[in-house]
Amino acid sequence: MPKKFDIEEELKRSDFRVAVFGSARIKSKDPIFKDIVNLGKEIGKMGIDIVTGGGPGLMEATAMGHKEGTKYLKNKRHVSNIGLNIALPMEQKPNTGIDEVLSHERFSSRLDNFMLLSNVVVVAPGGIGTLLELAYTWQLAQVHHICHIPIVLIGEEWASLIEWVKDWPLKHDYMSEEDLQYIITVPDSNEALEIIKRAKLAFDDAGPEACMNWHLYGEKRLADK
Repeated sequence: MPKKFDIEEELKRSDFRVAVFGSARIKSKDPIFKDIVNLGKEIGKMGIDIVTGGGPGLMEATAMGHKEGTKYLKNKRHVSNIGLNIALPMEQKPNTGIDEVLSHERFSSRLDNFMLLSNVVVVAPGGIGTLLELAYTWQLAQVHHICHIPIVLIGEEWASLIEWVKDWPLKHDYMSEEDLQYIITVPDSNEALEIIKRAKLAFDDAGPEACMNWHLYGEKRLADK
């Protein structure tokens, strides 16, 4: 049973965290599920914290893989495997892979907490909920409400979406070409991992000067209350 997640305590630690968004409907036999298990496992082996939606499908794949990956760590420091769950009519329950869970009644507060915690966002294949998470992250990066973090899109689904973005909003001047700088499309988890590794190195090199979303977005969130 996962323990209750205390976000205020977590934010006192300037840890590097990766958020992974993806479909709740993809089953364990699907090759995409297995690829995301691999993603979670390799992130865990690097000793990096993860944040997911805490539900089934690719959220569970990430959490399961991460839990397996942390078994390889020689340094047994605490590595967070966080689930930001959402109360839905179909009663989405936290999956068994997460260690800590924080349940939300509203998508808006859940999305805000994802933003506060994340240094990299990985978007795996998904539907409307995943599209919402992608759009929210991209919008906040565009208007500099969060740090310039990598938004990594895995798979053909998102590559096709970005082509549409170029053909319509960009072509018709509804957005700027520089808005695309936040988006990185990759075919699979292996390439996503390379981006995560580079982001972690840059974060470590920056030390206390590393940009944290809490310092940007957290202050805006408090100002709105």
